Amino acid sequence: MNYPSVDISEQRSPINLVGDMGQAVQISIHAPSQYICANCEHILPDWKQQPLFWVVIVLQRSQHYLVKSTTEIESEKQRLREKFMRFGCDVAFDLRDRGYLADLIDPRTGYPLLSRPGAMPHNDTAVVKALLGYPVIKNKCCMLVHPVWGTAVYPSVLISIAPPALIEFVTKEVAGKHGWEERIEV
Repeated sequence: MNYPSVDISEQRSPINLVGDMGQAVQISIHAPSQYICANCEHILPDWKQQPLFWVVIVLQRSQHYLVKSTTEIESEKQRLREKFMRFGCDVAFDLRDRGYLADLIDPRTGYPLLSRPGAMPHNDTAVVKALLGYPVIKNKCCMLVHPVWGTAVYPSVLISIAPPALIEFVTKEVAGKHGWEERIEV
């Protein structure tokens, strides 16, 4: 699948948010990685006819470093997954209501929530590494290393054919409804 080059005016700065409990959230919009382009029909078979789509990376700061597998850490991962799933569904359905195909990837399974799953799961960590350049630690599973949060980061992904400006608008609007307010970085 060949994607047109991305106009630099379409590139956006990350959206930095903070939740009501002080939890940091970072959201960025990107053209798909080579991995997604090469494997689109295996990951999202219903999307193979789409000429262009965008990847929305949602990074939530965890209360714990996600290096080990303990009951407390697994509970934190589940809490962050649930927050993303509620947020992601609201964003995806808002974009769909506006006439744009949108979906979210379940961080636990790697399969789309609203589209027919393909034969291959999506790998959020690999996509974040490819698009943001964050290093990955390979343990029992692969973990991202955020430049500020270290391994206290939970990655997740949304995908949509909507224009980046609309994705950003809807993301900010929905984030506010979920208690995530924009934080201005100084």
